[in-house]
Amino acid sequence: MSTTVTEGRGAGYRLLDREFRQFQDLLYRLAGISLSPAKKALVCGRLAKRLKHHRLASYGDYLKLLTGGSEPQELQIAIDLLTTNETYFFREPKHFDFLRSHILPARRPGSPFRVWSAACSSGEEPYSIAMLLADCLGGAPWEIVASDISTRVLDRAQSGHYAMERAEHIPATYLRAYCLKGIGRQHDTFLVDRSLRDRIRFRQLNLNEPLPTLGEFELILLRNVMIYFDLDTKRKVVQRLTAVLKSGGHLMIGHSESLNGVCDALQSVAPAIYRKP
Repeated sequence: MSTTVTEGRGAGYRLLDREFRQFQDLLYRLAGISLSPAKKALVCGRLAKRLKHHRLASYGDYLKLLTGGSEPQELQIAIDLLTTNETYFFREPKHFDFLRSHILPARRPGSPFRVWSAACSSGEEPYSIAMLLADCLGGAPWEIVASDISTRVLDRAQSGHYAMERAEHIPATYLRAYCLKGIGRQHDTFLVDRSLRDRIRFRQLNLNEPLPTLGEFELILLRNVMIYFDLDTKRKVVQRLTAVLKSGGHLMIGHSESLNGVCDALQSVAPAIYRKP
């Protein structure tokens, strides 16, 4: 097939097939993410502004910049732009129902209840968990670690500041109790209350690398992430997470995902919910 038929376009730049394959290899090597051929337009659109920023003539020139070692910060920018971060508050509500009705009642009284949101994106998931824990546990100790490979979305997450349209799935009682409505120029936004923001520790982590010391968790969420991994990467990532999951702890994944053929150390207890014996 000729290049002119298959090349992608973004802001006037053309992405050749061989260049796209190089981006595929680079993202897989760095983040374990497999870009399908259908993502070619996404690569074009998201990286075109970086070519313009550096006044480069082609995606090939940008690849040289990324792999040359002289601009490590630019490599992080490219990863941030190419990783998909679609999420919303209280996504997959049956998981939150299970946490409320099964996991929390069985917790050990007095000990801190620790949760890891392992691909937290722009923060909606850990803040949703924080609202539920604040509601259900009262003054009992709990904490949340929230991580992502993208520094860009972590900056947004740490702010706890969102457009009001993002509040659609937050229960009204939680919205009143844990969110501050913006006024004046911020009238169409809301801010998660500091009492919750202070209970979440945000960290930049690559799940495809050895984990730093995080401690053990009663609950880990890795939802809607493994769809971007091949089988070998899934096995390695889940093995790392299982190692820091307490006995009796739970792992939640996306409803479109499965651990069949990935991990036999966890028991399925509900759709997309697994327990470590």
